[in-house]
Amino acid sequence: MSTVYTGIPVRGLRATARALSGPAAAVAGLGVCCAAVLIGDPTTPGGPLPVCPTKFLFGIDCPGCGGMRMAYSLLHGDLAGAVHYNAVALVFVALFAWSGIAWTVGRLRGRAVRSWLHWRRTPLVVAVVFAVWFVVRNLPFAPFTGLSV
Repeated sequence: MSTVYTGIPVRGLRATARALSGPAAAVAGLGVCCAAVLIGDPTTPGGPLPVCPTKFLFGIDCPGCGGMRMAYSLLHGDLAGAVHYNAVALVFVALFAWSGIAWTVGRLRGRAVRSWLHWRRTPLVVAVVFAVWFVVRNLPFAPFTGLSV
């Protein structure tokens, strides 16, 4: 049974540590992934990081193509490069950061804090955004050819 969402804010060191254990594990996992991207340098062709299977097999950009290069640019503080590689993924990075903060605050408060993941139309909006991004970035004429990575 979960003692996290009891409606009572956490009190004491042990309860706070228990409430923060999930978010801490998520941040640690994210840190490992960021370290792998920094070490692997996805902007260099032929590196140790895998190529997108969709790009490799079909020669088209999927909605996530350029995501690792976007993360690499973002980790180096190059916001323009991050937008160039995958603008939609960059927006989702911000949205998931908001969700992570809401999750952490909710665990400390003892009650759920709503974020964009709890909105009624979120699945539909995400599906439409991904579908439109998938089509638009693969259109073979200007100005859309600049979206391909």
